[in-house]
Amino acid sequence: MDAGEGRLRIEGMTIEYRMIGSPSAPMIVLLHEGLGSVAAWGKFPDRLAERIGASVFAYSRPGYGASPAAHDALPADYIQRHARDVLPKILDAMEFRKGLLLGHSDGASMAAAYAGSIPDARVHGLVLIAPHFFVEEETLANIRQAREAFERRNLRQRLARYHLDVDAAFRGWNDIWLDPIFAGFNLREELRRIRVPILIIRGDDDRYGTHRQAWLAKELCKCRVDMMLLPDCGHLPHREQPEQTIEAIASFYNSLEMLRR
Repeated sequence: MDAGEGRLRIEGMTIEYRMIGSPSAPMIVLLHEGLGSVAAWGKFPDRLAERIGASVFAYSRPGYGASPAAHDALPADYIQRHARDVLPKILDAMEFRKGLLLGHSDGASMAAAYAGSIPDARVHGLVLIAPHFFVEEETLANIRQAREAFERRNLRQRLARYHLDVDAAFRGWNDIWLDPIFAGFNLREELRRIRVPILIIRGDDDRYGTHRQAWLAKELCKCRVDMMLLPDCGHLPHREQPEQTIEAIASFYNSLEMLRR
């Protein structure tokens, strides 16, 4: 796979991607948030690659960005299902050899679900930005507010810059989170099975969850768990405090001996 932008075709799915660097180098794989995409990461992948010296791979899940939807609606277990059934095929198709999984919000949950479900010696660590390991009322309250902003204010127009089908992308994420069936979502068992080091980054002012998410990982994981809790920061540390976020990731990356060989 060459550096640049392209499409992966995997078992009926077309996945938009962007690669910075060579697949032969240690790589940081980016998993986007519930309303994210390749474009929504902005300059963060470039700054990360420049600071650390690793390759960076970002992709848009089916139904987001320029990746066509694979299903009419997200299933209630979409986080675990993507981690188990889709992400392994993407990693193989893009020739992933060794590196980190770095996820934001839903993407962080998927990275944790992957590491807790699939033994993969290529993955040497996880960076989880604002992860969700269980459902909190604070999260649901702000997802309800997002629905109102999408329907009555300018959120739809803002998101349309990042998605070919903005209505399907938003409704798929918003509807499943607010469905009562999703209330039982949790990754407690997956957290107990993770065996690689973890860095969790959260903002003190994150309206989409509380620090209980980070403390649950600290309690359940049988591995190293580093935490950075940023003051004056919300749900988007990589955008709101990019320098501190990138420096924390660089320090974590450099602490992993297998990635420096």
